[in-house]
Amino acid sequence: MSFDEPINRIGSHCVKWDMMAPLYGVAPQEGLAMWVADMEFKAAPPIQCALEKMLAHGVYGYFGDDSAYLDAIRWWMATRHGWTVEKDWIFTTHGLVHGTAMCIDAFTEAGDGVVLMTPVYHAFARIIKAAGRQVVECPLSTVNGRYEPDFAAWDAQMTGKERMFILCSPHNPGGRVWTAEELRGVADFCKRHDLILISDEIHHDLVYPGQKHLPMAVAAPDIADRLVMMTATTKTFNIAGAHTGNVIIADEALRKRFSDRMMAMGISPNAFGMHMATAAYSPEGAAWVDDLMRYLDGNRRAFDAGVNAIPGLRSMPLEATYLAWVDFAGTGMGLPEVIARVEKEAKIATNHGTAFGLGGESFLRFNLAAPRAQVQEAVARLQRVFGDLQ
Repeated sequence: MSFDEPINRIGSHCVKWDMMAPLYGVAPQEGLAMWVADMEFKAAPPIQCALEKMLAHGVYGYFGDDSAYLDAIRWWMATRHGWTVEKDWIFTTHGLVHGTAMCIDAFTEAGDGVVLMTPVYHAFARIIKAAGRQVVECPLSTVNGRYEPDFAAWDAQMTGKERMFILCSPHNPGGRVWTAEELRGVADFCKRHDLILISDEIHHDLVYPGQKHLPMAVAAPDIADRLVMMTATTKTFNIAGAHTGNVIIADEALRKRFSDRMMAMGISPNAFGMHMATAAYSPEGAAWVDDLMRYLDGNRRAFDAGVNAIPGLRSMPLEATYLAWVDFAGTGMGLPEVIARVEKEAKIATNHGTAFGLGGESFLRFNLAAPRAQVQEAVARLQRVFGDLQ
């Protein structure tokens, strides 16, 4: 398939395009949707084939016999990530925001603190607050233009009321692939402060050449008694609408606590998502991901070259994800003026950095998972509306 093929998503109940006008005041016919983290590409051929087989059968009943699905997950994690997973460790949730919410429900109580290393994916803080827990923001340090943990500063912040740490690995929005030493540091931090560690690794397949993602379960096998891993096909294969993710728990005691909450909530999987995930985690799916990352690498390079040529703008170097994190601090403008130029003049819808917590105040996040012509158009628009800075 060609990643250059433009696909018109307007009017398809696509949140990214069909909600752009009501939320941003940007008409989709003249704007560029670069906010919601899904891709402008068709799903991989094996996923399309799996759905066509379902359609041909014509009966959409309850899903049963998940052995092929579980085997596909185990194969993918072993083959792509060097991580051995057992079948009875795997729970299927309705996506990983739901999985995170279930972890908060299962492993914390109202009023407990949940630690986030900010800026970080905005949905974490939203569901923590909605659950009546306290968001504890531990800001990342910027060292040589990229984010790094600051464990000494974070140690000083802890009060003893914290019960959970949510790690985003690879990091969204900074695009970091955490090193083995950094992951070990997170594990030791959680041990020091007796925190359950939730490792959201939804972007783990979206890693650029020269980088290697290391699952937390592999980096720190000694913390299995406090570790919950979360993975999904949805981000990797652009099937977010399937709302299918996995919570993977090696420890029996933690697994029972989570299982009890799943049972109490009456949660069962979506058959479409199960078939799609099984088809995705295959040799054919792996080849598609390899092609995707080569294409996204070209998009990343084109975007960074164009944006970094604008005085006052800096795109943080991406090691993973397709989400560019652009700092506008060097323009001397406040974020409202930056947003006005980007949205009203360039007509580009982005995610505002303030939604990601402390440290995001001067940033916008741009989704680069689109045909290269669209990425190049976005660069041209940004160069035009910030042309007075030349």
